[in-house]
Amino acid sequence: MTLTRYEPWAALTRLQEDLNRLLEGRWPAFGDEESRVVTSQWVPPVDIIEESDRFVLRADVPGVKPEDIEVTVENGMLTIKGERKEEHDERKEGYRRIERVHGTFYRRFSLPDTADLDRIQAKDRNGVLEVVIPKKQEVQPRRIAVAA
Repeated sequence: MTLTRYEPWAALTRLQEDLNRLLEGRWPAFGDEESRVVTSQWVPPVDIIEESDRFVLRADVPGVKPEDIEVTVENGMLTIKGERKEEHDERKEGYRRIERVHGTFYRRFSLPDTADLDRIQAKDRNGVLEVVIPKKQEVQPRRIAVAA
């Protein structure tokens, strides 16, 4: 016989986490006027990596053509928006099941003061959008020799 630790609130906690995940981003907080505008039907996952001389942002946007992606910078905010268009195919027999999300997406990121906004580059490679944000030269760390 195996002993199992009794967690009286575990099921309720799991239910709360599932509901939070389900409702995440659907309804804004009370009084939050700006977030009441629906900006996207889906949210691409993003990785942000800081390297010594740059920041690299990678977003999964499979099925989105590069011409359907817009990357802009304004007032220290990087904005990525675009659209994955629905593929139209007609099925005459049986049923059709659609699980892949389509529609517009919109993500905004606040950039640090160290970012060189004039040298930002973006490219799409096999459904992954890569945005490279170089750091300003004057803020690069430099080694200072210690005299004996």
